[in-house]
Amino acid sequence: MSTLPRFLCDGMLGQLCRYLRAAGYDTLFDNNGDPDRDLLRQCQQQGRHFLTQDQLVREHKAARGVAFILPQAELDQLAALIGAHFQLDWISHAFSRCLVDNALLLEADNAALQRIPADARIAGEAYRVCPACDRVYWQGSHYKRMRAKLMKWQAARLG
Repeated sequence: MSTLPRFLCDGMLGQLCRYLRAAGYDTLFDNNGDPDRDLLRQCQQQGRHFLTQDQLVREHKAARGVAFILPQAELDQLAALIGAHFQLDWISHAFSRCLVDNALLLEADNAALQRIPADARIAGEAYRVCPACDRVYWQGSHYKRMRAKLMKWQAARLG
């Protein structure tokens, strides 16, 4: 079994980062505006791919084999590019990570279940909780919209 690719998105790719997490990929996000050299070093140390739209990253020696420079494009186009390049499976590991902090989700305990609105609870549904931020996840309308987009990307990648 191959290991899943891991990513670090620069500050311009927040939405892409969120969808990579939704697809189950370990994806960090630089919202601090850290220098490219520091981000590239972090990627090398942690075995991550650096996703950026900053063309100047090419000038760093450390970018070779680490940085994947994306064009200015819509989210669907960016997803198609990285999906093809990294052979991403947008569905198999979907919704296993927190969209906010990237932690692996756990099955929700009774305390977490009490925070779900009564009208959103469905018998037999799998509820998840983030062990880092305590956010509770369920298959509401937000989940359905994100899943539809992931399914579309998966279908497009498989042709």
